[in-house]
Amino acid sequence: MKFNIRGENIQITAALRDYVEKKVGRLTKYFEEPLPADVQVTMQVHRGEGTIEVTIPLNGVIIRAEETHEDMYAAIDLVVEKLERQIRKHKTKLMRKLRVDSNSRAMQRDAQPVAVMMTDQDDEDIEIDIVRTKRFDLKPMDTHEAVMQMDMLGHNFFVFQNSDTNDVNVVYRRNDGRYGLIEPK
Repeated sequence: MKFNIRGENIQITAALRDYVEKKVGRLTKYFEEPLPADVQVTMQVHRGEGTIEVTIPLNGVIIRAEETHEDMYAAIDLVVEKLERQIRKHKTKLMRKLRVDSNSRAMQRDAQPVAVMMTDQDDEDIEIDIVRTKRFDLKPMDTHEAVMQMDMLGHNFFVFQNSDTNDVNVVYRRNDGRYGLIEPK
């Protein structure tokens, strides 16, 4: 595992770097081959509390966890526990998916919610202030994988390239706990 460790408002000491590499490095037992990309680790201190964010890019999936604690070493331990749970959950879902035959997969695809139409607002007085821009590669995947990825990241929506149609789609979590799909006409 290769690490890209950076700090914001904190000096990354050799001891802290070694602790992160040792703890996060233990996650290699869950992978059969080396990771194709670097593990991104960001540490920061804000108002006396240390926050650590770890992002592990896998093939088509991103495992990410963040934890805040008064003690940075305790935050590292907690974030590793979160990452282990996510990796185990991901592997379990992949194994279940492999067991699904093509007939039941077609039935699942037919049972997905219909596309939702969003209405435009014509108010020109609204000032839009974009404070952050994210860029990422769209990986082809089916809607089931997109929902799984969204849940693992803990987000309310996920943008992906639909492997069936090659269109850009969005899955999102509805207020009733179910999922929605937005796709172009």
